[in-house]
Amino acid sequence: MTPQTDPTCDLDLLRSLNMDTGHCAVVGLQWGDEGKGKVVDLLAMRFDVTARYNGGANAGHSVQVGDKRYALHLIPSGILSDKAINVLGNGVVIDPAQLVKEMTGLRAEGVTIGDNLKISDRAHLVFEYHKVQDVLYDQALAKAMGGDAAIGTTGRGIGPCYADKALRSMAIRVGDLLDESALHDKLKRVIAVKNTVLAALAKHCDQPFRPFDVDAVLKDTVGYAKVLRPHICDSAHLLHTSMDAGKRLLFEGANATLLDIDHGTYPFVTSSNCSSLGVHTGTGVPGHKVTNVLGIVKAYQTRVGGGPMPTELHDATADRIREVGKEYGTTTGRPRRVGWLDLVALKYTATLSGATGIALMLMDVLSGLPELKLCTGYEHNGQKLTNFPADAGVLNSLTPVYESVPGFDESIDECKRFSDLPDNALAYIKKIEKFVGVPVSLVSVGPRRDQTVLRDV
Repeated sequence: MTPQTDPTCDLDLLRSLNMDTGHCAVVGLQWGDEGKGKVVDLLAMRFDVTARYNGGANAGHSVQVGDKRYALHLIPSGILSDKAINVLGNGVVIDPAQLVKEMTGLRAEGVTIGDNLKISDRAHLVFEYHKVQDVLYDQALAKAMGGDAAIGTTGRGIGPCYADKALRSMAIRVGDLLDESALHDKLKRVIAVKNTVLAALAKHCDQPFRPFDVDAVLKDTVGYAKVLRPHICDSAHLLHTSMDAGKRLLFEGANATLLDIDHGTYPFVTSSNCSSLGVHTGTGVPGHKVTNVLGIVKAYQTRVGGGPMPTELHDATADRIREVGKEYGTTTGRPRRVGWLDLVALKYTATLSGATGIALMLMDVLSGLPELKLCTGYEHNGQKLTNFPADAGVLNSLTPVYESVPGFDESIDECKRFSDLPDNALAYIKKIEKFVGVPVSLVSVGPRRDQTVLRDV
């Protein structure tokens, strides 16, 4: 079985993406789940190395090759390409249990995982105590707020792991897996503190807590280390030597720009830098090296969990988009909130990430809607806003200003060129380009690789 090979993909047309030189970052420009996995999988055929630079197993990428669908959580989507070396960069937080499980599952599906997977020795490790801490913190905050969920979490331990990274002495890195004695000493120190803190949190939340046993955690971790050890390397050195050798790099972001810890809808964000700005700290590759930034955007808007979403819908249109678009989380299975495309937010994130092109995903989901709406501004306290506010409270109280355009009834899943798209679909795309100031380079018209429409040569 060779899932990496897909002869239906039009490589000649793919070359028209104007990425013949330089390295490229693929970045979500909304709240995640935009379809980054499909685009990275497609582009990986033209790049030598695919590197993920942020996030952890709280993010999921779905990739469909022919009739086969793959769910990826930590491993870069380029793993489905015959060509690419896949790197988990230092900015990623790695759950070793999840990574080993994912590797095992992919191998069972016939995917080759060997020297094509590399793991940064500087990346940080997620343990079970991080996951317990994640849930207890959320429960404690909800209790403090009178029972309402504070932020919401996948419970994957991502935030606590990044917090430990900042605390330094509480952190354990992938490189520590190479020295069992040192790993034991570090776990002993960290777990002593974690047991004290988590016991108090559990008592506060009226939850049971079983202290973590150092020897048991070490035993499990050493088992994972045996599997992961051949893949551990100095990833920054690998990336730089690859560039020096003329290899081309593709950077894959997890989550998305509106969830960026610094630039997203704080505090309803994730714990890492998801924009293209995170590429540089998350891999050790400087900014001037990345000359192409492809922003991934749904043709509408979705969000999972709490936080402001100005264009959110609570009607039959939202239900229809959710069902047709299969808007349920790859990792969590949670239904996603749905709304019209927010061009104000998109212009903000495209500018922030330096997008040189837009990949417009799930355009086929909008087929059959009689009217499409685009948010082109906000109203707040009687004033019109044209920028994206930093304050989550302001975002929650905005009234979106919409521009309506006619929808299209035609099925577009067999379109091969931009010129094949219905006139109303093209008009919708042109309005996006004009407002955001970035060209739409790619339109996804279905889940498969070959259901991808690229700019006509």
